[in-house]
Amino acid sequence: MGASSTDELLKSNSSQKERYSKHVHDNVHGNIYLDPVFWLCNSLTLKSFRGKLRDLKQLGLSHLVYPGAVHSRFEHSLGVYWLAGTAVQTLKDYQGLELDIDDIDIQTVKLAGLLHDVGHGPFSHMFEREFLPRVLSGSNCDHMQFSVPKTLLGTLVEIILDAMTHEDMSLKMIDYIVDQHYIDIDSGRLNRVKSAKEKQFLYDIVANGRNGIDVDKKTSFNTSFVHRLMETMRVMGDEICYRAKDYLTVYKLFSARADLHRTVYTHAKVKAIELMLVDALLEANEHLGISSSIQQPAEFWKLDDTIINAILADPRPELKKARDIILRVRRRQLYQFCNEYSVPKAKQEHFKGITAQDIVCSQKAGEVTLKEEDVIVSIVKIDLTRGKKNPLERYVNDTEERISHLLPTFCQDMIVRVYAKEPHLVEAVSDAFENFQMKTYGEKTQVHSTPEKKKRRR
Repeated sequence: MGASSTDELLKSNSSQKERYSKHVHDNVHGNIYLDPVFWLCNSLTLKSFRGKLRDLKQLGLSHLVYPGAVHSRFEHSLGVYWLAGTAVQTLKDYQGLELDIDDIDIQTVKLAGLLHDVGHGPFSHMFEREFLPRVLSGSNCDHMQFSVPKTLLGTLVEIILDAMTHEDMSLKMIDYIVDQHYIDIDSGRLNRVKSAKEKQFLYDIVANGRNGIDVDKKTSFNTSFVHRLMETMRVMGDEICYRAKDYLTVYKLFSARADLHRTVYTHAKVKAIELMLVDALLEANEHLGISSSIQQPAEFWKLDDTIINAILADPRPELKKARDIILRVRRRQLYQFCNEYSVPKAKQEHFKGITAQDIVCSQKAGEVTLKEEDVIVSIVKIDLTRGKKNPLERYVNDTEERISHLLPTFCQDMIVRVYAKEPHLVEAVSDAFENFQMKTYGEKTQVHSTPEKKKRRR
């Protein structure tokens, strides 16, 4: 379809558009209508990108602890597409003339919502936040970005990782999809999907780095709650704003998201499985070229959660360690969570990454002598989208005085967890972890001691 035909579709009235639209029934949003401008243009929607996104779980490995958490990024992207269209249409209804919102703007925002996750690797954020840092830093002992050393190598690794977020990869994948499938779309319109030099508020609808509220996050919440909030949004100074009296609703959005991260996405057992899958991917990386695919969109396109089955089906002896780890996950022989503590808020500003070596060096003489490869340290950050700051400060000045004394003044938890790779090491790791806290803070900062029953497991 040529550009002129596409423009005619954009200018057609709503009844004509609905006549040409396909629709998908969604359990959350009901019927989602796919604009003809998408599926008639060789369908970015249901042909090119759904194969990859259907094999990427939205919540990573959470379904292995919470069996109902099985929806894919394909379903999520359809929901973001629909909510993005609803949000921009709301702004057009109330401020369309003032903001100069046209049909092309609406289609651009919806397309951005549809394609925002095509740059994800396997197992949700685990690939970019856990696997890539360890590959690029050459470390096989430590987890999370905190453990990358602040050397020249560490600095270079951080620069590379900043350029390898799933958002940046999504931009590369969009170009790849268009070229690979010969999709007839105006280059200027495609550039507007990828970035916004004008009308920044449109870009913020899908991915809002300024106040943290966007339709990508809203898909996790009750639809009536989301629609009530969207109905009140307006643009002021090129930024999407909400009524001051809705502060509690906005806070609930941030708070509920943080609760989901604490209780589901970063659940201790979910993280244990993630850590095991990272180890499996590291063992398989050299033989399958997993990390090298980030430089090649054609190869990255093939990379999804089914890599587990690919490793299990590969009989090469070089992959035996990776296969054994995956089989342990399936047999529920997981790395053992020993304990955790929250870093005191006064210490967070100058927090030093804790490594397995720190724990091993804190061990006292005992029956078991720990080695670094026996221990895994995982550091989890949970906040309200703006680090230690209260996101409501974006809405009302002097938040503490004008809004509520019940709202938190500190908005970030930094949680240090330790795991033992084998059950018989739990007692030794737990004791070493407690010794480390005493050396570092002069007290045990964890809430509970490791249960004796867990320590005695063999």
